[in-house]
Amino acid sequence: MSKVKVFADSTCDLPREWLRDYDIGLIPLYVTFGDQTYKDGLDITTPQLYAEVDKTGSLPKTAAPSPADFIQAFSPFIEEGRDIVYISLSSELSSTYQNAVIAAEEFPKGKVTVIDSLNLSTGIGLQVMKAVKAAEQGMSPQEIAALIEHIKPLVETEFVIDSLDYLYKGGRCSGMQNLVGSLLKIRPVIKVIDGKMTPAYKVRGKREKALEQMLSNALEKRDHMDDDLIFVTHSLAEEDARKLKHILEEKTGAREVAISDAGCVISSHCGAKTIGILYVKKE
Repeated sequence: MSKVKVFADSTCDLPREWLRDYDIGLIPLYVTFGDQTYKDGLDITTPQLYAEVDKTGSLPKTAAPSPADFIQAFSPFIEEGRDIVYISLSSELSSTYQNAVIAAEEFPKGKVTVIDSLNLSTGIGLQVMKAVKAAEQGMSPQEIAALIEHIKPLVETEFVIDSLDYLYKGGRCSGMQNLVGSLLKIRPVIKVIDGKMTPAYKVRGKREKALEQMLSNALEKRDHMDDDLIFVTHSLAEEDARKLKHILEEKTGAREVAISDAGCVISSHCGAKTIGILYVKKE
């Protein structure tokens, strides 16, 4: 067992079996509908979230874990004599990072290292997997932190959003933009830049056209992709994810192309049938 215990939060969207097999600690964010609060991925699933949105007509509120949540999660491992490396959802999108920093101050100095991923979904997951491999090799928390700081700007995160509806419900586009986008079948493509969700471009027409454009963008960089791992992450778009996985396996040198399901927090911002390709670039 590694002396370093790697933690992530529920927005990392890593497959459940990976969390188990690689001994990754997970801290859930919160999803609230009215007066009912759920832990992301534990008390509520993505299909259940969409059913509730359809029923109520409104999106849930999402919230970061509290400093007390982090203290409770970290304490048993600190008591075992292990060190913690936690990689958080982007500080530009949530107070999760700041709350983890507050929690870390309650432990002896150097026992808990908190890293801001400046990313979301498996853009975090890619960094977590690099940290896990580094911990297995015996690297210290400080060495792992330096490695992740180096990798962070090399993570490519690009998602096709199938409908503007959830962006509209979440206040990220106007009613007119939503109406026009729906009529013209405009599908926005979101990239993560400097830790923020940034509209990169829009594709007008069939969904397949948008997916082909995203795939083409990735394959243009195939010679510059880290050959360790590529993620295809989706929210209820399993068939499209399998197709993209197959093509990426054929046309890249990646040792693994993995499919991952987007959790409730990510899905509540992007909506059903959102799908992305995420990978680390070589220098």
